[in-house]
Amino acid sequence: MASIAAAPSSYGPLRKGGRARARVEALLEAERGQLALWLPVAAGTGIAGWFLLSGPREWTIAALLLAASAAAALAGGRGGRAPRVIAVAAMASLFGLGWTWTRAEWVAAPVLARPVVATVTGRVAAVESMPARGWVRLTVVTEGRGLPPRVRINLAEADRPAALEEGARVRLRARLMPPPGPAVPGAHDFARVAWFAGLGATGRGFAPVELLSPGQPRGGLRTRLSNHIVGRLGGSAGGIAAALATGDEGAIAEPDAEAMRRAGLAHLLSVSGLHITAVVAATMAVVLRLLALNPWLALRVRLPLVAAGTGALAAIGYTWLTGAEVPTIRSCVAALLVLAALAMGREAVTLRLVAAGATVVMVVAPQSVAGASFQLSFAAIVAIVALHEHPRVHRWFAPGDDGWPRQSARALASLLLTGVAVEVALLPIAAFHFHKAGLYGALANIVAIPWTTFVVMPLEALALLLDIAGWGAPAWWLVHRSLALLLWLAHLVVALPGSVATVPAMPTGAFTLMIGGGLWLALWRTRWRVLGLAPIATGAAWALTAPAPDLLVTGDGRHLAIRDGGSISLLRDRAGDYTRAMLSEGAGSDDEPLALAEQRTARCSRDLCIASVGRDDRRWRIMATRSAYLVPVRALIDACRTADIVISERRLPRGCTPRWLRLDRPILARTGGVAITLDRASVATVRRPDDRHPWIVPTTVSPPRAPSGRQ
Repeated sequence: MASIAAAPSSYGPLRKGGRARARVEALLEAERGQLALWLPVAAGTGIAGWFLLSGPREWTIAALLLAASAAAALAGGRGGRAPRVIAVAAMASLFGLGWTWTRAEWVAAPVLARPVVATVTGRVAAVESMPARGWVRLTVVTEGRGLPPRVRINLAEADRPAALEEGARVRLRARLMPPPGPAVPGAHDFARVAWFAGLGATGRGFAPVELLSPGQPRGGLRTRLSNHIVGRLGGSAGGIAAALATGDEGAIAEPDAEAMRRAGLAHLLSVSGLHITAVVAATMAVVLRLLALNPWLALRVRLPLVAAGTGALAAIGYTWLTGAEVPTIRSCVAALLVLAALAMGREAVTLRLVAAGATVVMVVAPQSVAGASFQLSFAAIVAIVALHEHPRVHRWFAPGDDGWPRQSARALASLLLTGVAVEVALLPIAAFHFHKAGLYGALANIVAIPWTTFVVMPLEALALLLDIAGWGAPAWWLVHRSLALLLWLAHLVVALPGSVATVPAMPTGAFTLMIGGGLWLALWRTRWRVLGLAPIATGAAWALTAPAPDLLVTGDGRHLAIRDGGSISLLRDRAGDYTRAMLSEGAGSDDEPLALAEQRTARCSRDLCIASVGRDDRRWRIMATRSAYLVPVRALIDACRTADIVISERRLPRGCTPRWLRLDRPILARTGGVAITLDRASVATVRRPDDRHPWIVPTTVSPPRAPSGRQ
């Protein structure tokens, strides 16, 4: 009897579980129109998982768990929607992980084992002019053995033979090195990018360059068009005009390019949705007007359909002309889907369209998910579409019968709100990848986007058309003036107080929380979307409270940055511009780095520096070598014993035992660059001991060493 009496209460948890399942089913039913949007998110999660997990063992375990989750959801689903959603999401993640793994193995190519000076013979696969730096960048398919199949070489423009174009065979001496990984935690991982591009080495070429056979006499259409535009304008204005037409940014001077980045206008230089939209809209408008002049066609042919087809061809041609980069492919796919929707009489711009574009890019180039370009472009378009699909926003800014002052005010408010939404969406991505975030980007874009779309690009198109007849000079003058105003705006924004916020490297977990919360907030439509605010707030708090590193050590041990307050001091007085900028960004400082030898807390000779850093009522004694000169072993060992941290690019003697941490050449070869936070006594490294990604442990090749005495 006791067991029978207790039986009803034992069903309480089951009833609660049933109510929870019913509640979830009701929510999914209410959101059934949005479920398809999570398919590319699930695939992207699998792709991201492949990059975050360490190697084949972890990838295999993750794949088995995803497959088991899908099978379990289907087996115990009882016909509900939730099990099907779980199964489809797991299979999409499994596809993303497996396809990225397959792609990484597919593009596998040997990597140079060590820095060398070698003779490179091969066919030039690509030529990229960089007149702002005085370089030409060659991608060479090498011949013979001992070198990777593809290498990238920077050559001084003055050393370039006249007939050095794509398809040429060349022979030249070059100093080559393996594609470098991140110099410090949070820095750009060029080794990963180079792996998927098939590049096994990069370096600098030397004259003379022997031309074994010439290439195409005038280069490709993209090269000819870029050269023509730069020849008509010159300077950064010509570089920006070339970037708008062909995507070639090589002629933009670095100060102007940096001003565009810091002002939040760099997206104007990367051919993406803005440019594709302008080209398609202009093409359709011109074709529609011209065809409408013929009454017979206007009465018998669906002119909008013909114009849409012409716009599609223009989008495809422009994508091919500009090099088919990830943002351009995404924008082209989106434009084609919009045109198809218009032709079928459907709503054109929706989040389903964005999801389709993301899926296409993931299939073509899954590695792009880990890059800033993919994340920035899709975050911006998702923010724009999700904002304007919201019913309340849609009602606010829907066209009405108000007079032109109200309509103009509504349009301006819509543009401002859109700009703010985009800046908020892009802020964590920019901070994660570039350690910087512009604070006035929304205001700058309110002026820059319409100016570029409706003034600069039409004037440039007009100038190119008039050049066919040799009448383009007046139009090019107008293009130059319009671009000068755009650059003036960029420099004006950068000069404003607090225009750029510099932050240290963001924890990956904080970034993941903010991205996940943002997607949850943008893709759902019912009230549970507000739950996305919790991970956004948690990730933002985590990122803001994460301390900046006190010490940054590059992977080769040559460069050390010590943070003291808001400024940093560098071990070597002659560090290059790239190294100085990279170390400053990694430490979260926007100030010009100082020389450690000039600081009162450091004592430096030509061989060693000893610095004292105070944190939490403790003084840390740091010793670092700063030259290749040999230091007497006994003196070095004695100095090590008085130091808390010792850093060196050389192999230190075995007796060198500091009180806490030793970083010399053998140790740094295993860890890569290092970031140290003293008050927490924590050490972050670029490499993990178990990391087995293919660019970390590649197959290597090396040319034979020259015989002794040979130069």
